[in-house]
Amino acid sequence: MLRYVLNRAGDAVLTVALVLTLVFFAMRVLPGDPAVAALGDQATSEQLAAFRGAMGLDAPLAVQYVHFLFDMLRFDFGRSFRTGQPIVGLLMAVLPYTIQLTIAALLVGAVIGIPAGIISATRRGRLPDYLSRGLSLLGFCIPEFYLGALLLIVFALRLDLFPIMGGGSTVVEKLHALVLPAVTLGLVMAAFTARLTRSSLLEVLKRDYVRTARARGAPARVVIWRHALRNALIPVVTGFGIYILSMLSGSISIELVFSRPGLGSFLVSGILARDYPVVQAGLVVFAFFVVVVNLSMDLLYAVIDPRIRAGGH
Repeated sequence: MLRYVLNRAGDAVLTVALVLTLVFFAMRVLPGDPAVAALGDQATSEQLAAFRGAMGLDAPLAVQYVHFLFDMLRFDFGRSFRTGQPIVGLLMAVLPYTIQLTIAALLVGAVIGIPAGIISATRRGRLPDYLSRGLSLLGFCIPEFYLGALLLIVFALRLDLFPIMGGGSTVVEKLHALVLPAVTLGLVMAAFTARLTRSSLLEVLKRDYVRTARARGAPARVVIWRHALRNALIPVVTGFGIYILSMLSGSISIELVFSRPGLGSFLVSGILARDYPVVQAGLVVFAFFVVVVNLSMDLLYAVIDPRIRAGGH
Protein backbone atom coordinates (compact mmCIF):
# COMPACT_ATOMS: atom_id res chain seq x y z
CA MET A 1 0.00 0.00 0.00
CA LEU A 2 2.84 2.40 0.87
CA ARG A 3 4.50 1.80 -2.48
CA TYR A 4 1.21 2.45 -4.24
CA VAL A 5 0.72 5.75 -2.38
CA LEU A 6 4.29 6.88 -3.08
CA ASN A 7 3.92 6.11 -6.78
CA ARG A 8 0.73 8.13 -7.00
CA ALA A 9 2.23 10.99 -4.99
CA GLY A 10 5.23 11.07 -7.33
CA ASP A 11 2.91 11.26 -10.35
CA ALA A 12 1.04 14.12 -8.66
CA VAL A 13 4.23 16.12 -8.06
CA LEU A 14 5.31 15.67 -11.68
CA THR A 15 1.88 16.76 -12.89
CA VAL A 16 1.99 19.92 -10.77
CA ALA A 17 5.45 20.79 -12.12
CA LEU A 18 4.28 20.39 -15.73
CA VAL A 19 1.15 22.44 -15.10
CA LEU A 20 3.13 25.27 -13.50
CA THR A 21 5.42 25.37 -16.52
CA LEU A 22 2.53 25.39 -18.99
CA VAL A 23 0.70 28.09 -17.04
CA PHE A 24 3.75 30.37 -16.97
CA PHE A 25 4.61 30.14 -20.66
CA ALA A 26 0.99 30.13 -21.86
CA MET A 27 0.43 33.50 -20.19
CA ARG A 28 3.54 34.98 -21.83
CA VAL A 29 2.60 34.00 -25.38
CA LEU A 30 -0.89 35.50 -25.25
CA PRO A 31 -1.25 38.76 -27.19
CA GLY A 32 -1.42 42.06 -25.33
CA ASP A 33 0.67 43.94 -22.80
CA PRO A 34 -0.27 43.50 -19.11
CA ALA A 35 1.26 46.91 -18.33
CA VAL A 36 -1.09 48.59 -20.81
CA ALA A 37 -4.03 46.54 -19.48
CA ALA A 38 -3.23 47.65 -15.93
CA LEU A 39 -2.43 51.33 -16.55
CA GLY A 40 -4.60 52.03 -19.58
CA ASP A 41 -3.91 53.31 -23.09
CA GLN A 42 -3.15 56.82 -21.83
CA ALA A 43 -0.11 55.72 -19.77
CA THR A 44 3.23 57.15 -20.84
CA SER A 45 6.18 55.02 -21.89
CA GLU A 46 7.96 55.99 -18.65
CA GLN A 47 4.99 54.83 -16.57
CA LEU A 48 4.77 51.56 -18.50
CA ALA A 49 8.51 50.94 -18.06
CA ALA A 50 8.29 51.69 -14.34
CA PHE A 51 5.36 49.29 -13.99
CA ARG A 52 7.18 46.50 -15.82
CA GLY A 53 10.23 47.02 -13.63
CA ALA A 54 8.19 46.97 -10.41
CA MET A 55 6.40 43.78 -11.46
CA GLY A 56 9.52 42.06 -12.78
CA LEU A 57 8.18 41.93 -16.33
CA ASP A 58 11.35 43.45 -17.78
CA ALA A 59 13.55 40.58 -16.54
CA PRO A 60 14.61 37.78 -18.92
CA LEU A 61 12.00 35.08 -19.36
CA ALA A 62 14.18 32.44 -17.67
CA VAL A 63 14.62 34.67 -14.62
CA GLN A 64 10.88 35.30 -14.46
CA TYR A 65 10.25 31.55 -14.66
CA VAL A 66 12.62 30.75 -11.77
CA HIS A 67 11.05 33.47 -9.62
CA PHE A 68 7.62 32.16 -10.51
CA LEU A 69 8.50 28.61 -9.42
CA PHE A 70 9.98 29.77 -6.12
CA ASP A 71 6.91 31.91 -5.46
CA MET A 72 4.59 28.99 -6.17
CA LEU A 73 6.56 26.73 -3.81
CA ARG A 74 6.03 29.34 -1.09
CA PHE A 75 2.36 29.77 -2.07
CA ASP A 76 3.13 33.40 -2.84
CA PHE A 77 0.84 34.40 -5.71
CA GLY A 78 1.93 38.03 -5.64
CA ARG A 79 -0.36 41.02 -6.12
CA SER A 80 -2.97 41.81 -8.73
CA PHE A 81 -1.71 44.06 -11.53
CA ARG A 82 -5.10 45.70 -11.66
CA THR A 83 -5.92 46.36 -7.98
CA GLY A 84 -2.61 45.86 -6.20
CA GLN A 85 -4.27 43.56 -3.67
CA PRO A 86 -2.61 40.31 -2.53
CA ILE A 87 -3.82 37.41 -4.66
CA VAL A 88 -4.11 35.09 -1.65
CA GLY A 89 -6.72 37.37 -0.10
CA LEU A 90 -8.67 37.54 -3.34
CA LEU A 91 -8.57 33.75 -3.68
CA MET A 92 -9.69 33.17 -0.11
CA ALA A 93 -12.68 35.43 -0.76
CA VAL A 94 -13.96 33.42 -3.78
CA LEU A 95 -12.62 29.89 -3.27
CA PRO A 96 -15.16 28.82 -0.61
CA TYR A 97 -18.01 29.54 -3.03
CA THR A 98 -16.58 27.19 -5.67
CA ILE A 99 -15.83 24.46 -3.10
CA GLN A 100 -19.35 24.72 -1.66
CA LEU A 101 -20.89 24.52 -5.13
CA THR A 102 -18.80 21.50 -6.13
CA ILE A 103 -19.50 19.55 -2.92
CA ALA A 104 -23.23 20.34 -2.99
CA ALA A 105 -23.53 19.36 -6.67
CA LEU A 106 -21.60 16.15 -6.00
CA LEU A 107 -24.02 15.23 -3.20
CA VAL A 108 -27.03 15.95 -5.41
CA GLY A 109 -25.58 13.86 -8.23
CA ALA A 110 -24.66 10.93 -5.98
CA VAL A 111 -27.90 10.89 -3.98
CA ILE A 112 -30.01 10.89 -7.15
CA GLY A 113 -27.75 9.11 -9.64
CA ILE A 114 -26.54 6.03 -7.74
CA PRO A 115 -29.97 4.88 -6.49
CA ALA A 116 -31.47 5.57 -9.92
CA GLY A 117 -28.77 3.45 -11.55
CA ILE A 118 -29.27 0.61 -9.06
CA ILE A 119 -33.04 0.62 -9.55
CA SER A 120 -32.60 0.71 -13.31
CA ALA A 121 -30.17 -2.24 -13.30
CA THR A 122 -32.19 -4.42 -10.91
CA ARG A 123 -35.42 -3.75 -12.82
CA ARG A 124 -34.03 -4.03 -16.30
CA GLY A 125 -36.66 -3.88 -19.04
CA ARG A 126 -39.35 -2.57 -16.69
CA LEU A 127 -40.94 0.85 -16.29
CA PRO A 128 -38.40 2.17 -13.68
CA ASP A 129 -35.59 1.24 -16.05
CA TYR A 130 -37.17 3.07 -18.98
CA LEU A 131 -37.87 6.16 -16.83
CA SER A 132 -34.34 6.25 -15.46
CA ARG A 133 -32.75 5.86 -18.89
CA GLY A 134 -35.06 8.45 -20.44
CA LEU A 135 -34.35 11.04 -17.75
CA SER A 136 -30.62 10.31 -17.97
CA LEU A 137 -30.68 10.87 -21.72
CA LEU A 138 -32.55 14.14 -21.17
CA GLY A 139 -29.93 15.20 -18.65
CA PHE A 140 -27.16 14.54 -21.16
CA CYS A 141 -28.91 16.58 -23.85
CA ILE A 142 -29.41 19.77 -21.82
CA PRO A 143 -26.30 21.99 -21.46
CA GLU A 144 -25.58 23.10 -17.91
CA PHE A 145 -25.84 26.82 -18.66
CA TYR A 146 -29.20 26.33 -20.40
CA LEU A 147 -30.61 24.26 -17.54
CA GLY A 148 -29.32 26.86 -15.09
CA ALA A 149 -31.02 29.66 -17.03
CA LEU A 150 -34.32 27.71 -17.08
CA LEU A 151 -34.22 27.08 -13.33
CA LEU A 152 -33.30 30.71 -12.74
CA ILE A 153 -36.25 31.97 -14.81
CA VAL A 154 -38.78 29.60 -13.22
CA PHE A 155 -37.75 29.47 -9.57
CA ALA A 156 -36.07 32.86 -9.12
CA LEU A 157 -37.81 35.23 -11.52
CA ARG A 158 -41.29 33.72 -11.78
CA LEU A 159 -41.80 32.03 -8.41
CA ASP A 160 -39.37 34.23 -6.43
CA LEU A 161 -38.24 31.28 -4.31
CA PHE A 162 -34.50 31.85 -4.66
CA PRO A 163 -32.22 34.87 -5.14
CA ILE A 164 -31.54 35.95 -8.70
CA MET A 165 -27.83 36.67 -8.19
CA GLY A 166 -25.03 36.64 -5.66
CA GLY A 167 -23.68 34.11 -3.21
CA GLY A 168 -25.13 35.44 0.05
CA SER A 169 -23.37 36.73 3.15
CA THR A 170 -24.83 34.83 6.13
CA VAL A 171 -24.92 31.05 6.39
CA VAL A 172 -28.64 30.91 5.63
CA GLU A 173 -28.27 33.24 2.64
CA LYS A 174 -25.35 31.21 1.29
CA LEU A 175 -27.31 27.97 1.52
CA HIS A 176 -30.32 29.62 -0.08
CA ALA A 177 -28.24 30.99 -2.96
CA LEU A 178 -26.49 27.63 -3.37
CA VAL A 179 -29.62 25.57 -4.11
CA LEU A 180 -30.23 26.40 -7.78
CA PRO A 181 -26.56 26.29 -8.92
CA ALA A 182 -26.00 23.01 -7.04
CA VAL A 183 -29.16 21.44 -8.46
CA THR A 184 -28.14 22.55 -11.96
CA LEU A 185 -24.75 20.88 -11.81
CA GLY A 186 -26.03 17.98 -9.71
CA LEU A 187 -28.84 16.99 -12.08
CA VAL A 188 -26.45 16.77 -15.02
CA MET A 189 -24.08 14.69 -12.92
CA ALA A 190 -26.97 12.49 -11.73
CA ALA A 191 -27.76 11.60 -15.36
CA PHE A 192 -24.15 10.59 -15.94
CA THR A 193 -23.91 8.67 -12.65
CA ALA A 194 -27.18 6.80 -13.17
CA ARG A 195 -26.14 5.47 -16.57
CA LEU A 196 -22.67 4.56 -15.35
CA THR A 197 -24.00 2.79 -12.25
CA ARG A 198 -26.55 0.88 -14.31
CA SER A 199 -24.08 -0.38 -16.91
CA SER A 200 -21.46 -1.26 -14.30
CA LEU A 201 -23.91 -3.12 -12.06
CA LEU A 202 -25.39 -5.04 -14.99
CA GLU A 203 -21.91 -6.18 -15.97
CA VAL A 204 -21.09 -7.33 -12.44
CA LEU A 205 -24.40 -9.17 -12.05
CA LYS A 206 -23.37 -11.45 -14.95
CA ARG A 207 -20.20 -12.67 -13.24
CA ASP A 208 -19.75 -16.17 -11.83
CA TYR A 209 -19.41 -15.25 -8.17
CA VAL A 210 -22.74 -13.40 -8.27
CA ARG A 211 -24.40 -16.40 -9.92
CA THR A 212 -22.85 -18.65 -7.28
CA ALA A 213 -24.22 -16.45 -4.48
CA ARG A 214 -27.66 -16.62 -6.03
CA ALA A 215 -27.42 -20.41 -6.48
CA ARG A 216 -26.64 -20.78 -2.78
CA GLY A 217 -29.92 -19.07 -1.96
CA ALA A 218 -28.62 -15.67 -0.89
CA PRO A 219 -31.39 -13.02 -0.84
CA ALA A 220 -31.40 -10.62 -3.77
CA ARG A 221 -30.65 -7.69 -1.45
CA VAL A 222 -27.53 -9.42 -0.10
CA VAL A 223 -26.35 -10.36 -3.59
CA ILE A 224 -26.65 -6.79 -4.81
CA TRP A 225 -25.35 -4.85 -1.82
CA ARG A 226 -22.68 -7.22 -0.52
CA HIS A 227 -21.40 -8.99 -3.63
CA ALA A 228 -22.18 -6.90 -6.71
CA LEU A 229 -22.28 -3.25 -5.74
CA ARG A 230 -18.81 -3.11 -4.20
CA ASN A 231 -17.15 -4.15 -7.46
CA ALA A 232 -19.57 -2.12 -9.55
CA LEU A 233 -18.51 1.04 -7.69
CA ILE A 234 -14.98 1.05 -9.14
CA PRO A 235 -15.97 2.51 -12.54
CA VAL A 236 -18.46 4.77 -10.74
CA VAL A 237 -15.63 6.17 -8.62
CA THR A 238 -13.67 6.74 -11.82
CA GLY A 239 -16.66 8.57 -13.26
CA PHE A 240 -16.96 10.65 -10.09
CA GLY A 241 -13.36 11.74 -10.41
CA ILE A 242 -13.83 12.71 -14.04
CA TYR A 243 -17.07 14.50 -13.35
CA ILE A 244 -15.73 16.44 -10.37
CA LEU A 245 -13.15 17.92 -12.72
CA SER A 246 -15.91 18.61 -15.23
CA MET A 247 -17.92 20.37 -12.51
CA LEU A 248 -14.95 22.56 -11.63
CA SER A 249 -14.77 23.74 -15.22
CA GLY A 250 -18.55 23.84 -15.52
CA SER A 251 -18.74 26.04 -12.45
CA ILE A 252 -17.39 28.88 -14.59
CA SER A 253 -20.53 29.01 -16.73
CA ILE A 254 -22.80 28.39 -13.73
CA GLU A 255 -21.19 31.24 -11.77
CA LEU A 256 -21.73 33.53 -14.74
CA VAL A 257 -25.37 32.45 -15.21
CA PHE A 258 -26.20 32.98 -11.54
CA SER A 259 -23.87 36.00 -11.14
CA ARG A 260 -22.22 34.06 -8.37
CA PRO A 261 -18.72 34.71 -6.97
CA GLY A 262 -16.23 31.91 -7.34
CA LEU A 263 -13.00 30.72 -8.86
CA GLY A 264 -14.44 30.67 -12.37
CA SER A 265 -15.54 34.29 -12.41
CA PHE A 266 -12.28 35.22 -10.69
CA LEU A 267 -10.31 33.56 -13.48
CA VAL A 268 -12.40 35.05 -16.29
CA SER A 269 -12.02 38.59 -14.93
CA GLY A 270 -8.25 38.08 -14.70
CA ILE A 271 -8.03 36.87 -18.31
CA LEU A 272 -10.03 39.83 -19.59
CA ALA A 273 -7.79 42.26 -17.70
CA ARG A 274 -4.53 40.51 -18.70
CA ASP A 275 -3.77 40.23 -14.99
CA TYR A 276 -0.92 37.68 -14.99
CA PRO A 277 -0.85 36.95 -11.23
CA VAL A 278 -4.62 36.49 -11.04
CA VAL A 279 -4.75 34.11 -14.01
CA GLN A 280 -1.69 32.17 -12.87
CA ALA A 281 -3.11 31.78 -9.38
CA GLY A 282 -6.51 30.67 -10.69
CA LEU A 283 -5.02 28.10 -13.05
CA VAL A 284 -2.63 26.78 -10.39
CA VAL A 285 -5.52 26.32 -7.96
CA PHE A 286 -7.54 24.53 -10.66
CA ALA A 287 -4.53 22.30 -11.34
CA PHE A 288 -4.15 21.62 -7.63
CA PHE A 289 -7.77 20.49 -7.47
CA VAL A 290 -7.23 18.24 -10.48
CA VAL A 291 -4.21 16.60 -8.86
CA VAL A 292 -5.93 16.19 -5.49
CA VAL A 293 -9.05 14.67 -7.07
CA ASN A 294 -7.02 12.23 -9.19
CA LEU A 295 -4.87 11.22 -6.22
CA SER A 296 -7.96 10.76 -4.04
CA MET A 297 -9.60 8.59 -6.68
CA ASP A 298 -6.48 6.43 -6.97
CA LEU A 299 -6.39 5.91 -3.20
CA LEU A 300 -10.09 5.18 -3.12
CA TYR A 301 -9.59 2.49 -5.77
CA ALA A 302 -7.16 0.80 -3.42
CA VAL A 303 -9.75 0.84 -0.63
CA ILE A 304 -12.53 -0.54 -2.84
CA ASP A 305 -10.40 -3.15 -4.64
CA PRO A 306 -7.49 -4.58 -2.59
CA ARG A 307 -6.00 -6.12 -5.75
CA ILE A 308 -4.96 -2.63 -6.87
CA ARG A 309 -2.89 -1.82 -3.79
CA ALA A 310 -1.48 -5.34 -3.71
CA GLY A 311 -0.04 -4.77 -7.16
CA GLY A 312 1.54 -1.47 -6.08
CA HIS A 313 0.65 0.22 -9.38
